[in-house]
Amino acid sequence: MGSNNCAMGLKAVESNIDSLRLDNQLCFTLYSTSLAMNKVYRRLLKPLALTYPQYLVMVVLWEKNSLLVKDIGERLFLDSATLTPLLKRMEAQDLVCRTRDLSDERQVIITLTEAGQALREKALAIPDILLCAVACDAEILSLIKRELEALRSRLMQFADTP
Repeated sequence: MGSNNCAMGLKAVESNIDSLRLDNQLCFTLYSTSLAMNKVYRRLLKPLALTYPQYLVMVVLWEKNSLLVKDIGERLFLDSATLTPLLKRMEAQDLVCRTRDLSDERQVIITLTEAGQALREKALAIPDILLCAVACDAEILSLIKRELEALRSRLMQFADTP
């Protein structure tokens, strides 16, 4: 949507009091859907003794082991202040190792331990169980995912615009 359309849309929204109803808020729909998704994942991840953010870190490391903290943060849209305590807890659980990069001591490399690698086998069923939980076929789910990724991209671009 161009800036003129956006400005015109904002004026129309400002005059429509129904736009402030909770049921009309996209942000609330996304938020409450995220809460529901986290509730499902909490149940699925309990046998693995992982929280949802820890699971996401593991997924990234199962894709490519031995990554810098900043690279994990970029993939998960998390800053190092959020990620570092999470990684420390995961290290205490013997899931990952944190080591300083020899060429740049400011950088921390995260690698999976044997226990972290072995946990992947236990997690293999999670995507299929989730597919059952959302009760739609993989093609529709893929379309929803692509639309949400595009929405996220536009929102991040808007948020970064001064």
